[in-house]
Formats: sequence, structure tokens, C-alpha cells
Amino acid sequence: MSTTSPENSGGRWGALPILGMKAGKLTATIAVTFFGLLVVTFLIGRVVPVDPVLAVVGDRASKSTYDAAYLALGLDKPLYHQFWIYLKNALSGDLGVSVLTKKPIIEDIARVFPATLELATAGILLGTITGVPLGVWGAVRQGKLADQVIRVVGLVGYSAPIFWLGLLGLLVFYAKLGWVAGPGRIDIAYEYSVTQVTGLLLIDTAMQGNWAAFVNVLAHLALPATLLGYFSMAYISRMTRSFMLAELAQEYVTTARVKGVAEWRIIWLHALRNAAVPLVTVIALSYAGLLEGSVLTETVFAWPGLGQYLTNSLQNADMNAVLGGTLVIGIIFVGLNLLSDLLYTVLDPRVRRRT
Repeated sequence: MSTTSPENSGGRWGALPILGMKAGKLTATIAVTFFGLLVVTFLIGRVVPVDPVLAVVGDRASKSTYDAAYLALGLDKPLYHQFWIYLKNALSGDLGVSVLTKKPIIEDIARVFPATLELATAGILLGTITGVPLGVWGAVRQGKLADQVIRVVGLVGYSAPIFWLGLLGLLVFYAKLGWVAGPGRIDIAYEYSVTQVTGLLLIDTAMQGNWAAFVNVLAHLALPATLLGYFSMAYISRMTRSFMLAELAQEYVTTARVKGVAEWRIIWLHALRNAAVPLVTVIALSYAGLLEGSVLTETVFAWPGLGQYLTNSLQNADMNAVLGGTLVIGIIFVGLNLLSDLLYTVLDPRVRRRT
């Protein structure tokens, strides 16, 4: 007959306070980061040289109208009181009303963000799928022709103006060769045949079996996604090469080679696995950079996403929308950073022991 020893029982229940401390630490980190983000966005809204009252009422409004709007916006209250109102509204999901669209900003962002999400996800997938193998290959062939070519290709993608590459791509692949569709997300002939459920047109058209629209959406997505994928690939391949060179110089690699372990196993199963830990952060930050709204790419391709929404809002002095979008971007960065930290514990057991 088996019995549970006090030591085993204590060990099992003794882990609960540790898990509670970890959860509390994570919650406190999120709360402090979010509070700091709110402070920054609030201060940005107060230091930019744009009168929020004029943005609402226009520059031809009478003084009485201006004064009424000034009071309605709470600008007569002390700065700390204004921040308290802003904090309460933000926590309740109220980011204000857009001057440009006359709709709640949270609704505008929910409408435009799926377009950016679809474009950024396609871009980071292409960038990761190509960037990681190229970075590994460059590290393995260090100093040789293949390495030099990979570095030059990455340098061009990392340094060339992305709007210039976009215009060049439209000229060559759309205007001259006709291989891809033009600006926009979907042709107007298919736009009203798709019922948007998720807002991700590739998924929505596939779910509805509308394959003609699916092909049209893919044709519009191909060029901007490839452009963002190339941009991401340049950075990811560069960092992968750097991490792999550091790992291939470690003693465990030399020991594995002395023991006769196959070179492909050393590279792909040992060195790359260790390099994957810092590489997670690189990919997460690259993804966050695309999700924040690739402003120039979305402008060149008339892509109705978050980047174009923020550009239009800024051009029309719609500071509520700009600050709301900035807050969402900050939340994306914080969320992906936290996700990369959690992935560390999966990829590296040493992190689990330290935490």
C-alpha cells in the first residue's frame, strides 16, 4: 500500500507560493508597463503643437463654441485631473472619438487592424522562413562567396528605403509584368461578395469558399507581403548569422565534432537550438514593428491598415486617433515582449530554473 510522504506533499503544495509569486510579478510588470505607456501617450498629447479644441470645432468656430468645447474636453482642469480622466477612460476601453470619422477610436482600430495583422503576419512568416536558413548558411560558410552574397542581399534589404522598393515593385511586377494585383486589398468587383467575419480576407474568403476572391486577395497581398518579408529577412538573417557564429565557436560544438556527430545535427539540432533563444526576441520585435503599422508600405500600396489610419489622422490633426493608435502599438510591443519571455522558458530549461 502506497502512502504520500509529508515531504512529497509539502513539495507539491510548496510550489504554489512560488507560482503565486511568479504570477504576481508578471501582473505587476504588466501593470507598471501599461501605466507608464499611458503616462507617455498622455504627455505626448499635451506637448504636441496641435490645439485639440480647434481639431474638434475647426478654426472658424466662434469663441463661445471654442470655450464650450474646451470645457467639454476637460482642459480647464489640472493636469493630474486630466490624466485621471484619461486613465479611467482608457481602462474602460474608451479612447475617445475620432474627429475624422466621427466614430469611437476603438471601433476604427478594430476595423483597420485586421488588414495590418494579415499583412504583417504574411511578412514575418516570409522573413523568418527565408531569414533563418540564410543566416545559418552564412554562418556555416563564413567568409566564403555564399556568405558575402547573403550579407550584401541583407544589407540592401536593411538599408534601401522601403517606399522606393515598393514603388519599384509596383512599376515592375504590376505595371510592366502584370504578375501581381495593384494597390488596395481587394478589387471592387470582389469586395462586396465577401462577408467579413474575422477581418482577415484570406481566411474569410477561404471559409466562404469564394476562391475567386481568395486568389484576388492573394494577388494584392503578394507584393507588399514580399516587400515586408524581404525587409524582415534582412534583419533576421543578420542576427541569425551573428548568433550562430557565437554558438559554433562554443566548446560543445568542438566536442560534438570530435565525437563524430554529423555536421548537420550539430548545426540544426544543437547550435540553432541554442541560438533560437535570443532569436525569439529578434523575431518578436520584428513582428511588432510590422504590426505597429508599416506606414510607408501601407501608404504606397493604399493598404487600409493601422499605418494608413494613423497617417490620415496625423495629417488631419486627429490627435485622439493618433494617441489611441500609439497606445495600441505600445500594448502590442509589450505583449510580444512578454510572449518572447514565456517562450524563453520553453526553449531554454536554464531559464526555468532561474525563475
